[in-house]
Amino acid sequence: MYKKLDEETLNNLLETGIQEFADKGFDKASIAEIAKKSGLSVGVLYKYYADKDDFFISCVRHSLKLLDSVMNEVTSDGKDLLGNLEIAIRRLIEHARNHTAYYIMYHEITAGGCRRFALELAREIESVSAKVYSNLIESARAKGIVRQDLDSKMFAFFFDNLLMMLQFSLSCDYYRERMKIYCGGEPTDEMLVKEMLKFMNSALGIK
Repeated sequence: MYKKLDEETLNNLLETGIQEFADKGFDKASIAEIAKKSGLSVGVLYKYYADKDDFFISCVRHSLKLLDSVMNEVTSDGKDLLGNLEIAIRRLIEHARNHTAYYIMYHEITAGGCRRFALELAREIESVSAKVYSNLIESARAKGIVRQDLDSKMFAFFFDNLLMMLQFSLSCDYYRERMKIYCGGEPTDEMLVKEMLKFMNSALGIK
């Protein structure tokens, strides 16, 4: 008789799937191999997911739970603007270091074999951080803390571009090598945080 999988087993299945998609790309990733590595049968996997597409999207949504927790920390009370931005930078660096496969999988959506999911997933992946960053900047602008000529939504876009490229630089081979070329070697996490905060302070014109 079929026994419902517990949360730990399902989480392990999704993490195994993320690693498989990161290692092989969407087209070459094997559902049979994912099930085997998870200690499950393909039949059991398909009791939870309709097909490979459905499983891939579920893997992406699983990975976004950690991103949501980072955004919740950024919006917690009691910190100034740079303090909030520092938390975002630090946590996303830590996230990229500890979950490299997530970012390789995200890169697959932008340029790999699963580009066809881009329109469906872009809003899910980006909407929360877009709102958080633009609200932080708009609040600071309203208080007169930053330059008054800033467009909060555009600035949030540019800031997230920097963070996204930084995360790819810590997880994708090409971008990691690119970072070494520009920085004269691989910088420490503290150097990355320090220099990005300098850049942000200057760009924002914080008073």
